[in-house]
Amino acid sequence: MRYYQQDMECASRETLREIQSERLARAVRHVYTNVPYYRDLMDKKGVAPADIRSVDDLPKLPFLTKDDLRKAYPYGLLALPRSEVVRIQSTSGTTGTRVVAFYTQKDIDLWDACCARAIVAAGGGRDDVVHVSYGYGLFTGGPGLNGGSHMLGSLTLPMSSGNTDRQIQFMRDLGSTILCCTPSYAAYLAETILAQGVQDYIVLKAGIFGAEAWSEEMRRDIEKNLRIKAYDIYGLTEISGPGVSFECSEQTGMHINEDHFVAEIIDPDTGEVLPEGVKGELVFTCVTKEAFPLLRYRTRDICVLSRKECSCGRTLVKMSRIMGRTDDMLIIRGVNVFPSQIETVLLQCGYPANYQIILDRVRHADTFEVQVEMSQEMFSDTVRGIAARERELMASLRAMLGISAKVTIVAPRSIARSEGKAVRVIDNRKV
Repeated sequence: MRYYQQDMECASRETLREIQSERLARAVRHVYTNVPYYRDLMDKKGVAPADIRSVDDLPKLPFLTKDDLRKAYPYGLLALPRSEVVRIQSTSGTTGTRVVAFYTQKDIDLWDACCARAIVAAGGGRDDVVHVSYGYGLFTGGPGLNGGSHMLGSLTLPMSSGNTDRQIQFMRDLGSTILCCTPSYAAYLAETILAQGVQDYIVLKAGIFGAEAWSEEMRRDIEKNLRIKAYDIYGLTEISGPGVSFECSEQTGMHINEDHFVAEIIDPDTGEVLPEGVKGELVFTCVTKEAFPLLRYRTRDICVLSRKECSCGRTLVKMSRIMGRTDDMLIIRGVNVFPSQIETVLLQCGYPANYQIILDRVRHADTFEVQVEMSQEMFSDTVRGIAARERELMASLRAMLGISAKVTIVAPRSIARSEGKAVRVIDNRKV
């Protein structure tokens, strides 16, 4: 099986545009009629549903932000009576008040289909064993890939995160072929499999990894150590969850499911829509969701869109790997720093992908430390050798970032492992 829903995944641009325009107009009417909060935003901007006839009219609509979702918590953006809603999912709340998203059964079915498309793009089918090690419960990762696997008809292992020994036992005993988890947990699983010497008993062929930023270097490490092909997947709880976009075998970006989500790239400072190929903030409009259809939602994720022809045959627009965020960028001594830049340097220099950035403020000045785990091979280095490695890494980081960081190389496996999203930054600054 090459596509899950070929008629949509390979539709002509003209057909997709017609579908998007029709669904957008319907979604705007639905939201305006049923969501007073968003109706007030539209009225303030002087736009009515009749003004939205095609995707060309999207810039007429107001933006929604996570602040809006928090202000409207819990039911202020619900577009249907509560009796028609069958599920909620929620964000972790790590950046503020939790955001709750609502789903009808149709919303869940469409979400499952999007995730099924991602599994097929990774080479999955009815004969596969899909090992889901994303968290379940309020987190969207587990339920999303679980539902997609069920819809596809694959045998599904709802492992959730944690209990790594049991994860590996089930991989061996049940013959898991597709692994779904965060990239940091995939790296940890690979490390543990190698340490246990059981790699020859693992028959994984592919992995679908998302929920956190990861670099191309980290991908290659995971592919080598797990002997798989590693695919990226993207989603947000506010929009539906994983499956908003997914990577194909070409691995040059993630195809956005445009029949459900209309993407724009904007200048994060002005809100101006930017042309294809220009880096900016990603904005999504949901055109098929019933319970929680967000219009022009600002994701704060920075990326690029491309409609370049793809060798996989899909015509869905591609978004690049996330290049950073407009709201989690670190400002250190007045310099903008993204953790992904640090990860790139470490992996290029041959270090494992487990590290932590520790920030503090001493006498009104920022301190900036990067703790880096050494590999097992490095562990026998002399104290002098480790000091030399630290100096080399400091120079490489300064070349990338433009500022100096203290580098501390620590023993293998001494930085706490995460079975969910990796904790990369500890910011102790009191600002």
